[in-house]
Amino acid sequence: QVQLVESGGGLVQAGGSLRLSCAASGIIFSINAMGWYRQAPGKQREGFGCFVSSSGHTKYADSVKGRFTISRDNAQNTVYLQMNNLKPEDTAVYYCAAEPALLTESGFVCDYRLPFDNWGQGTQVTVSS
Repeated sequence: QVQLVESGGGLVQAGGSLRLSCAASGIIFSINAMGWYRQAPGKQREGFGCFVSSSGHTKYADSVKGRFTISRDNAQNTVYLQMNNLKPEDTAVYYCAAEPALLTESGFVCDYRLPFDNWGQGTQVTVSS
C-alpha cells in the first residue's frame, strides 16, 4: 500500500524559503515518478513539478522554474521540494503524489500534467507580503 506523508509547511515572508518533505512507503522509487501539486483557496489543484530518481528526469512549470527544486534522499525514501524566493501567490496546500514513470527511449520520464494516482494529505504553505 502506497503511503505519502508531507511535512514542512508553514508561514514565511515573501522572498523567503521553505523545504517540504514527502516521506514515501510502498513504492519503488526507481520506476515511480514523484510529483508536486498545490491548491490555492478557490482554485483547482495544479501540478508544477515532477521527478524520477532513477533517470534524474525533472519537469517544472514555468511558474516555479528556477525557484523550486525537487530532490530525493535515497536512504530516507523521502522526496524534497526546496522552494526559494517565495511569493504570496505560492500560498496553497501542497501535495506530493506518486505514479509509475513513463518509459521512453530516453529512459524513465514524468509529466506532472498527467494523472497521478497516489496522494499525500497535503501541507499548508502561506507566504505573507
